Amino acid sequence: MGIFSTNKKQITLIYNSNTSIGKQTYAYVSDSKKEIRTIDTVNTSVTPTQWAEIANKLDIEVKNIINPDHPDFKKLYSDKVDLKDQDWLTLIAQHPQLVKFSVLIKGENFYMLNDPTDFLKFIEPDSAGVSRDPANEKEK
Repeated sequence: MGIFSTNKKQITLIYNSNTSIGKQTYAYVSDSKKEIRTIDTVNTSVTPTQWAEIANKLDIEVKNIINPDHPDFKKLYSDKVDLKDQDWLTLIAQHPQLVKFSVLIKGENFYMLNDPTDFLKFIEPDSAGVSRDPANEKEK
């Protein structure tokens, strides 16, 4: 079992509300009919262990969570950075604004959202009450 609790009926969004992409992604997720849990990294700390789980579930290296072009990153490090995974995790936990994407957790699956509309790829449409054959609806 992972660190993040998962529920097939609930989605979790990890995002940064100080970015326009984070705000837009939050808007898309909020408009869905799903049960939502949000983790705004501006107000809620995500631990290094949680970031390690995110990297593992996304099948990426920890350093690929960071946006090396972010001005805050450039203030801290030169172009050639050689850190160990634990150092990257500590950096992410202390500077969540450096994370370059939002994370969607749906059931046991983790998804990287680089763009607000990426959310739409991972959510089934809410079709409750919609006929599978609209042509037959007209005949009734």
